[in-house]
Amino acid sequence: MLSLALLGLFSLGASCNHGKEQPGSEAASEAKSDSPKGKIESLDKVDTSMLTAAEKRTFVEVTNEVLSPCGEPVSVAQCVAEARACNACVPSARYVSRLVAEGYGKPEIVELYGARFDPKKKRTIDVSDSPVRGAPMATVSIVEFSDFECPHCGAAHPVLARTLDEFSGKVNLVFKQFPLDSHKNAAPAARAAVAAQQQGKFWELADLLFEHQRELSAEKIEELAKRAGVDLPKFNEARESHDVWQRVEKDKKEGVELGVQGTPSLFINGRAYKEGLQGLSKYLKEELEL
Repeated sequence: MLSLALLGLFSLGASCNHGKEQPGSEAASEAKSDSPKGKIESLDKVDTSMLTAAEKRTFVEVTNEVLSPCGEPVSVAQCVAEARACNACVPSARYVSRLVAEGYGKPEIVELYGARFDPKKKRTIDVSDSPVRGAPMATVSIVEFSDFECPHCGAAHPVLARTLDEFSGKVNLVFKQFPLDSHKNAAPAARAAVAAQQQGKFWELADLLFEHQRELSAEKIEELAKRAGVDLPKFNEARESHDVWQRVEKDKKEGVELGVQGTPSLFINGRAYKEGLQGLSKYLKEELEL
């Protein structure tokens, strides 16, 4: 079980930063449609018995304000109450209930709901030439933009590996390079990882780079590459090549276009994940039910 200190590390906003902080994402759209007048106070298919009276009020307010994830101009509450033909309505309402129970305030819940269910916030990410760990055809895919010298990425790396074990065959992890300018060894390490990938040794070297991220000199990277089992002459030639440099820059450019501001940044099935690693397991279980 993660310690309280580690949980704090993985809370919202804990990352190595790139550039200026951006304002929070837009909140989910409010339901301004054919929703009935007056709030729907209870939903039979959503258990709110664990919530306090104040928390129940927050749950009612949010589910009556945000739009259903199904493309219809009705609130989540109306979608559930009327048993509309959409498999995502009940899970989305249960998601709101979970966030309320975990102590998030209404503005945060609305933002997290929008990140997860607003159709405008789902992005297409090119993973065609990226290394994948876990089942290639898994139902749920985590895309991580990462920096080998970022301590938050180093702490997240084993947690993500354990998550893949927990959801074996159902979830995979795609790695994207996002070396930060503030980390002098991050870009050389990224190029080394791409060079190792060309020999089918990406994850072997990536594991070692994170394990030794405080000592990533050129000599140390070469030593770790040898331990990973690469052909060193080919590796050394590749990591200094223009093709490898372009590949790293391609990943980083894509991250910037997606709004990545720090590392690690996760996208789950094309949506920015904002809860922190302490909520990842619950989020993935919910995603598998959608």
